[in-house]
Amino acid sequence: MPLGRTKSYVISAALLAAAAFVPSASSATAAAGTPPQVYGAWHCSDDACTWATVRDMNDFDRNNHWLIDRGDGRPSVNLVVLSFVNPLTLLNGTTDSGNAAGVPVGMNQAVVDYFTSHGVRVMLSIGGITYTDDWNTALAQNPTLLGQKAAALATRLGVGIEIDYEQSSNPNITGLQSFISAYRAAHPYDAGGQDPTARLTIDVAAGDRWLIALDQYATAHWLTTTDPVLDYANAMVPSRQPATDSAESNWQEHITGKSNYDPPIPPLAPAKFTGSLYIAEGSKVPPECNDFAASLQNSTSTWTQNAAPAGAGTTNGLLGYMFWAAERPSTRGATTTPPNTCENGVGAGATSFNIPLPMPALRQS
Repeated sequence: MPLGRTKSYVISAALLAAAAFVPSASSATAAAGTPPQVYGAWHCSDDACTWATVRDMNDFDRNNHWLIDRGDGRPSVNLVVLSFVNPLTLLNGTTDSGNAAGVPVGMNQAVVDYFTSHGVRVMLSIGGITYTDDWNTALAQNPTLLGQKAAALATRLGVGIEIDYEQSSNPNITGLQSFISAYRAAHPYDAGGQDPTARLTIDVAAGDRWLIALDQYATAHWLTTTDPVLDYANAMVPSRQPATDSAESNWQEHITGKSNYDPPIPPLAPAKFTGSLYIAEGSKVPPECNDFAASLQNSTSTWTQNAAPAGAGTTNGLLGYMFWAAERPSTRGATTTPPNTCENGVGAGATSFNIPLPMPALRQS
């Protein structure tokens, strides 16, 4: 997910829109497949993903109420990923105008509790494309300590951790393995999903043609169904919102793998990754935010719920969808704040797909 590319809430209007929505043939057909289990949004606060100020929670609610109430009292998502923690700042325990002991001051217990009190799981994303060099420096200096500090942060806030390491060439896989091993020493893999701190995920590219080395290693060693280390991967958004066929083609690359690469990228089980779409893109608020009938989560739903394994896994269907990104993902451009809130896109999708709340134990194969 890119960093810097990255209304008064009217219940009656939202309820009318939800009542008027009639599922398309695509979403009706998709019901025969495997419904999404993960349906989440990355969240950038009001300052383009730095979380450098402590939020007034009344203001936070005005700007983000759609996430916890799609118009009928139920959340629009079952996961929010607060983005981003700088890995080098976390390693060094930096305290400055925007961080306290290495953590953005806005990523505090009040924000976490705002979501978890409504049954929405919370994770913190470490990285983002802006912090790629800082990932490299931190992994070169002390990846084990970084993993331990990430685990301690997860314990303190009661959250999971997402790895967003966007090094496209020669990523420090050895260092990242040390980070993951240190995290797992504190929070072992939990197939049942009951422990929020045990949720550890990774971001990969939209398809298999970027972040190739990271994708290859993660698929072969961390995302297997026989001995999983990470819970799942997020296939990130591409540089712009894709068309339906392009989105499905990108995601199919993960399922099929790239046997012609050296080393080859093996197939990834559909149950081990999500597909991602924009809800705020440049200056546009796309249908994915506010018009489910015209959205990609609707038009791709038959495919995503029925995508068959092609060498890994046994069950059909991707794990779910992720959306980039809530509130203000860039300093200029579209937001998901009033009047551009997403009850009628993401929220209507949650209704159409019958998204489970809270998030259940995830499919393992």
